[in-house]
Amino acid sequence: MAAAPAPPAEWNRLRSPLGLSRAVAALLGAVVVTDVVALAAGANIRREYKGLGGTLPFDPGPAIRAENLYGMAGGLQTLALLATAVVFIIWFHRVRVNAEVFDAGVQPMRPGWAIGAWFVPFGNLWLPRRVAGGVWAASARTDRDGSRRAVSHAPLDLWWTLWVVATLFSQVATRIYAHSELPSETRDAVALVMAADALDIAAAVLAILLVRKLTRMQGERAALGATPLSAPSPTGPAPV
Repeated sequence: MAAAPAPPAEWNRLRSPLGLSRAVAALLGAVVVTDVVALAAGANIRREYKGLGGTLPFDPGPAIRAENLYGMAGGLQTLALLATAVVFIIWFHRVRVNAEVFDAGVQPMRPGWAIGAWFVPFGNLWLPRRVAGGVWAASARTDRDGSRRAVSHAPLDLWWTLWVVATLFSQVATRIYAHSELPSETRDAVALVMAADALDIAAAVLAILLVRKLTRMQGERAALGATPLSAPSPTGPAPV
């Protein structure tokens, strides 16, 4: 016997994530722009230090200006990243709340973890992916008989893998750059940071595609109205 439909009060918790998704996509676009600026500034540093070997330039002016420009580009990257992170987490929590209404039974973690998971040291390398997996599964349930439409997890897995790789690589590259002293060391370190920026651009593009797809999936699922749901969420970690 099919379970009872979600009560109206529960269904009324649904909120469209469309506006937030557009804001996230725009901010991710800003992240891409700042990464491109940083790539150009990094290439400028490498030009200034080219051929200097292990010696300091006779005229340090151009090199100092290049370093200052690179620092400004890094500051813009940080601002764009922080703004994007805030709005992305708000969007992520919104789609997680919606997923609770769609199908609470496939959620491995409680709604508060859509926020808290990002702030757990080391745990933030996989906990948000667990939350996202439950949201993805619930949002893909689009058949009126309660069956699930098969939707590949490949976009989610690809984005998450690339985001983790880009984040870890960026941390290592930035640390190496911060400790570089000789011109040759700086050029090599900047090349690593530029590679990290390129990875970040790819991760941001995949994130835009993911946000748009998941938002569209939730819109399609919400359009069906209340359908038989699975059992309530299993007892898991306490809400954050």
